[in-house]
Amino acid sequence: MSCCASPALADDGSEWSIAPRGRINLDVGDLSASGPVEAAADGLPPDAFLRRLFVGLDARMPGNLAARVEVDVSPEFEHADWTWTDVYLQWSPSRRVTVTLGQNKPAWGLEEQTSDLFPTMMERAAIDTAFGNERRVGLSGQYLAGDFVLQAGAYLDDLDAIVDGADRGHSYFGRAVYAPRIGTARLHFGGRINRRDDGDGGIAVRYSTRPFLHTEDTRFVDTGAIPGVTSETGYGFEFAYMNGPFEATGEAAWQHVDRLPGLTDPTFSGFYAEVGYFLTRGDRRGYRNGQWDRTAPVRPLGGGGIGALQVNLRFDRLDLDDPAAGFVGGRQDAYAVGLSWTPTAHTRVNFNYARLQFRDAAVSAGGDRSYGADAIGMRAQFDF
Repeated sequence: MSCCASPALADDGSEWSIAPRGRINLDVGDLSASGPVEAAADGLPPDAFLRRLFVGLDARMPGNLAARVEVDVSPEFEHADWTWTDVYLQWSPSRRVTVTLGQNKPAWGLEEQTSDLFPTMMERAAIDTAFGNERRVGLSGQYLAGDFVLQAGAYLDDLDAIVDGADRGHSYFGRAVYAPRIGTARLHFGGRINRRDDGDGGIAVRYSTRPFLHTEDTRFVDTGAIPGVTSETGYGFEFAYMNGPFEATGEAAWQHVDRLPGLTDPTFSGFYAEVGYFLTRGDRRGYRNGQWDRTAPVRPLGGGGIGALQVNLRFDRLDLDDPAAGFVGGRQDAYAVGLSWTPTAHTRVNFNYARLQFRDAAVSAGGDRSYGADAIGMRAQFDF
């Protein structure tokens, strides 16, 4: 769900309409490596778990108003029985303008803007999981003008942190997209910048990511706690090309950290590049208003076909090394292949494999910090 996309609402013709919404992601994954690496990581057993269980309501009200309340009740949140996801009020004075107030997703890059139901891989790219991308409470707006999408917002912390009295800092986001059609093809060019002020006194910030799969929590690339951080500035660029069953896409991002006087200011980075192709005739990836959208199979299961089949190849890099600033958090490269089966517009199964290569890893395997691992996973999901 993007920062400013209108909820998909039931409309019975009355002034009010309310519709339930939800999604379930079931994951199975296994990470395997050499004996010394697995021993250093305290074993890497396969796992199966409920990745997401979202439940909520969408509402449409008079005055071009809409609202969404949604929580995640999956059991991975050990500190609570549930956590807030989207909680916002939205106003659309015209087809071009949307204003959103409440907890929503700020204007990150292309893949992070896209709902977690629609990426080609089980998890988003490492640049999206490492740099603290999360929903926050704030005010945001979106303006559509032909092939252009403009988004901006100002935010506090996430709702759980605010309720717990643990909120810190405030942040600002801006994103611009130009997505022209050229014949039967569509191009997508985008750029974004975000800044988070963490306070003049400085706080500790940590950047890390999981090894491709969410089923494994060992962080092989990890900066550890970075003390004395006063602000964080991120910026990135995004590209996509879509033409019939073919798509190519990629993003690059940088995260700069400002710290108290006398301390070094590191910059971390990453990127991914991907190509994909639908094996089933007539199917193509959904796209709308500067983000990936739902894929609706031309011949769904039960409707004369088997649904949509897409194969994807991806290279994904996260670099948490900045030796000049005194930080060696490691580099993770993932060479991944994915097969997505979409039987119907609201059901999907993903099969993923990735070969991971680590350099300067945070986990030492008998003194060795450069080694590889293999990740394999499957996700089954449906939503309503």
